[in-house]
Amino acid sequence: MHNRKPYALLGFVATASMVLAACAAPAGTPIVQTVVVEKEVQKEVIKEVEKVVEITATPIPEWTTPHPILSDIRVRQAIAHCTDRKALIGSVYGYLPDEQREKLFMDTFIPKDSVWYAKNVDPNANIVDYLYDPEKGKALLEEAGWKLPQGGTIRVNAKGEPLALRFTTTNAPFRQTWGAVFVKSLQDCGIQLLPSYIPGSIWFGGNSGLRRRDFELGAFAWVGETEPPGVSLYACDQIPRPDNNWNGQNYMGWCNERASTAIKQANNTLNDAERKKLYVVVQEEFSKDMVSLPLFQRLEATAHNKALKGLKADPTEYYTASIADWELEGKDTVIIALGQEPASLFLLQESAAVATIVGQAVFGTSYTQYSYGFQPVLLEGDQFPTIENGGAQNVEVEVKEGDLVVNANGDVGTFKDGKLVDREGKELELKGRDINGNDVEIKAGVKLPQLTVTYKFKPHKWSDGEPVKKADWELGYKVACDRESGNVSYFTCDRVVSHEVLDDLSYRVVFAKGYQPPTYYLPPFGYYPSHQKLADGRTLAEVAPKDFKNLKEITDTPLGTGPYVVKEWQRGQRIVMEANPNFWKGAPKIKNVIFQVFEGGPAGAVAALLQGTVDVVGKEVLGAGQELQTVIEENQKGTVVAVPIASPTWEHVDFNLNIR
Repeated sequence: MHNRKPYALLGFVATASMVLAACAAPAGTPIVQTVVVEKEVQKEVIKEVEKVVEITATPIPEWTTPHPILSDIRVRQAIAHCTDRKALIGSVYGYLPDEQREKLFMDTFIPKDSVWYAKNVDPNANIVDYLYDPEKGKALLEEAGWKLPQGGTIRVNAKGEPLALRFTTTNAPFRQTWGAVFVKSLQDCGIQLLPSYIPGSIWFGGNSGLRRRDFELGAFAWVGETEPPGVSLYACDQIPRPDNNWNGQNYMGWCNERASTAIKQANNTLNDAERKKLYVVVQEEFSKDMVSLPLFQRLEATAHNKALKGLKADPTEYYTASIADWELEGKDTVIIALGQEPASLFLLQESAAVATIVGQAVFGTSYTQYSYGFQPVLLEGDQFPTIENGGAQNVEVEVKEGDLVVNANGDVGTFKDGKLVDREGKELELKGRDINGNDVEIKAGVKLPQLTVTYKFKPHKWSDGEPVKKADWELGYKVACDRESGNVSYFTCDRVVSHEVLDDLSYRVVFAKGYQPPTYYLPPFGYYPSHQKLADGRTLAEVAPKDFKNLKEITDTPLGTGPYVVKEWQRGQRIVMEANPNFWKGAPKIKNVIFQVFEGGPAGAVAALLQGTVDVVGKEVLGAGQELQTVIEENQKGTVVAVPIASPTWEHVDFNLNIR
């Protein structure tokens, strides 16, 4: 249960959106079609006997039909030019000097102060910056056929249909504030936005909102991490649809082959210089296609009781990663404010940041990612398994019939009969990379690099006192890679040749030939308590992976190996935890932790902090509005601790390029 998510969503509470419908016959449905066969005889057309032909329909997969408005790049570019991002930033950061606000502007999915930002790598990178230019936006809309009627305020097309789009985001005051400015900006260009501000449990739920691509324009934040955004967000084969069990986080439905290939290649090389160049390509295509409108980099702070010691606030790690080391003089209970309630603690499926925040208290973590780096926590010897220390081996091996191979484009397939074929039966390019990064033809006998990594862990126990054992790791891998478990992404699973649990505290992974993931040393799979008895008498090991998401023992009161144990979850109110006496580092000094839900917004949470009835208000709750300003000012007075951080987390609006 220590596996990291591909990428986390930051929200407070979210939005229900519309349901788009299109008709299609179910797969395999026979369609009876009358075919009239005609032939010409001496210039006379004679109709032969009508024949009834039964055809098996192959319907168009859901969410692949181009959106009637947003599939036009001119409309997307117009929206970008019509968005007054300076006004958006000013609406939530009015207390910051102009020069600080300017630094928050973004034009790709990577903040400008990052070493991975395109123009920091290549000053000549072709990044399109959609400056606020409503006249240019209006001209693009005119060109796309959206005219403003005489005396009208909303544009219409040739059919008289209005240029109206659903805008969905969370009901956090922070987002409602900048959302109102966004709506007004587009209205000035003749675009009508129909805003919907709803709870995060819906917007970020495992079976609703973003995961089901149920939006037209959707706003949220990606939580910044040590590594730049990966394959799950932008590759063509990571577009969630019903026919792939909603696998992937490419919610826009964006398929740009140049960008898709580059991001796969960037995550299939151990050469950082090459990776940076490939990320330049992805950023160029991302900005050109305007499939997601970057708004601004967030200023953030985690505020807490000044008597609380040990809390580590950091731009790339959650504050609960340090919860085992917290101390609060004179108190044995810490109360943490949540701005939204987790839908579930089944972290394999849940994408919301709040689920990880709560989950770290229950499951702990095998490694941390403070200050744009990685630190081993639960790994033996306090070190990652690397090629340099012998924990991993990267050797050249010959390609053979039936091998799993990753080509130079980062695509994975099976080598058979001289071809490389993916899971869907598509033939892939037979170009690979040798261990030195040189191009080679993939064929029988050619040598490609293959990584074998052994992950070893310190002794630790489940919260019920049972030691972690071999069967637990085996179950973890089984659930993570089962296509029906609901995992956010199977990218890693699809590139694993074998997962062998060596003993109770170690497992070995052999990756596909040609696969060179830059973070190979991070443990890719977690574990589950195979021995756990369920209410129906079964053990967890006896449950099918597809049913894990329906078990209260997994979603609400899971066993973990972290510092705390869930004792009670009062939905909509609070999650009560107590110290785990079997925690591998020893029972934490804080005996009880209560996650208190403040769904009314950050104002109530901040008021409770200042009154002393809450001890921690995280950055995910504070947002960037008045409450952030309040805690920063209180920090200056010495009332609370709240140090503002320039965060890699960024607000954006995604365009859904498809309809159902």
